[in-house]
This record gives sequence, C-alpha cells and structure tokens, in this order.
Amino acid sequence: MRSKTGKPSYASRAVVTGAGSGIGRAFALELARRGGVVMCADISLPRAQETVAMVNALGATGYAVECDVSIRENVEELALRAGIEFDGPTTVLINNAGVGIGGKPVGDIGFEDWNWALGINLWGVIHGCEVFTPGLRAAGEGGIINVASAAGFAAAPLMGPYNVGKAAVMSLSETMAAEFSGSGVRVSVLCPTFVKTNVAVDGRITASSSRLAEFAMRWTGRSPDKIAARTLDAFDKGRLYVVPQFDAKAVWRFKRLLPAVYVRFLGLLNRVMPAEQQPAKNESLTSTTTGA
Repeated sequence: MRSKTGKPSYASRAVVTGAGSGIGRAFALELARRGGVVMCADISLPRAQETVAMVNALGATGYAVECDVSIRENVEELALRAGIEFDGPTTVLINNAGVGIGGKPVGDIGFEDWNWALGINLWGVIHGCEVFTPGLRAAGEGGIINVASAAGFAAAPLMGPYNVGKAAVMSLSETMAAEFSGSGVRVSVLCPTFVKTNVAVDGRITASSSRLAEFAMRWTGRSPDKIAARTLDAFDKGRLYVVPQFDAKAVWRFKRLLPAVYVRFLGLLNRVMPAEQQPAKNESLTSTTTGA
C-alpha cells in the first residue's frame, strides 16, 4: 500500500483515539481511503459507530470501541482488542483524543480542571504510547502520530492547562523519535492552529473565549480532512513535526527568532483577552482535539 505521495504507507492496521468526530474521524476515513483497517476508539460508542459506518462505506474495515483514554485499563483493553481484531500487531497508533479548556488565568483555574484536562490531553497520550510501543518496537515498522497543537509552543495566555498538555505531548514525541531512531518505527507530532471541530463547544471554555474560538474556527479554520491527509503524508516521509498552517509556522518562527518580543506580545494579548470565572460548558469528556 502506498500513500498519495507514492511513499510506502504503514497504515494497514491502525488505531485512532477520539475517532468519533473532528480530526480523529478525518484520520480514520483517510486511513480507510489508503486501504487501512481502522479501529475507531472514542469515549462515545455511538460516535465511534458512526465513523465505522463511514469507513465501511468506503469499502474498508473498521471496528468501534468505547474507550476513555484517561483510564489506563481502557487503553490496555483497546490494545488487546486491536490485536484480536487485526490478527496481528497494530502498525499505526494515532493519539488524537483530547479536550479544550481555556479562559481563566493560572491561579483561578482550580485543580479539578487541571486534572481533568491533563488526564485526557497528556495522560491519554502517555497511556497510548506506553501500551502500544512494545508491539511497534517488536514489529520494527509503522509508528505513532501524536496530536498536539500550536498551543504547545505558542503559550497563549488564559490557556494554561491546554498549553501545558500540548507542550508535554510535543516533548514526549521528540523523546520517542530519538528512542526509535534507526528502528524502522517513526513518530510524528501534529501541531495545528484552528481546525473546524467541536472542541470549542464540548470543552471547559469560558463563554467569551468559546465565542472567540468558534469565530476563529469558522473563518480561519482548516478542514479536518485536509489536516489528516497532510499529516499522514508527512508521517510516511518520516517527518517529526507537522505544522500544517501558515499562522502556526509564523508563530513558531516569531518565537524562536525574537523570544523577548514574543513574550511582550503575549503580555499585550493577555490584556485584551476575555477572562471569566464560569465556564460556558462543563462536559465530562469530548472526543476531538484541535489547535490553539
């Protein structure tokens, strides 16, 4: 099997978390188009089943699994189920499940929200990497795509838990890329900005920040389908960083070339950003991840 780039693809047996909508669903469908068998995991089984129906409509095989990635045992069960259904090792893991959170400064966030956000956005990725890595290392091919965010390096104000989780996912991906070097297993980390998903609606985001995020997604957000296809192409080429949007690349370069100016710019941004005490939404979990 080959990707659109003509390069060999290792997506024949793939597990995607947060596959019930948004970027996760887009990954599952793109993998199906490339001939993959896809296990679609999501906190919502009905959402995962909807994605599998779409995968099947493309003539590919999919499996729906309910999985809360913040719970290690759930991820271990996911890996066991994948081994049974695939009748072989998983060749690609896409750690996509995540939640949005923002609108409060550090000191007003509260430990419950920190634990909730990091339990999914960071520990969910750690669980996936720890559980699936031994099989990938033994197979000597394929790899892991971790969905982070431009927030991981942009460090915008009023997004502390989200920024911290995504920055840690970037660091974890860099560490694993070094550990896998020369093994045939690859790691890519996706760092988008705004993508048209439901993360601003389903997360714990204050009302003003939620409206701002929804506006940005509507007018500047990229299609999840395009993001997924571009990421899989980069993964097939062995690229570690996938920064698919112009604004994300601009922030990346601005921060590295003029770090002091960048911090002053963030301070100015902080003075004009809306901050509120009560979140607009307080859902327990959501299934998709997007960027800053």
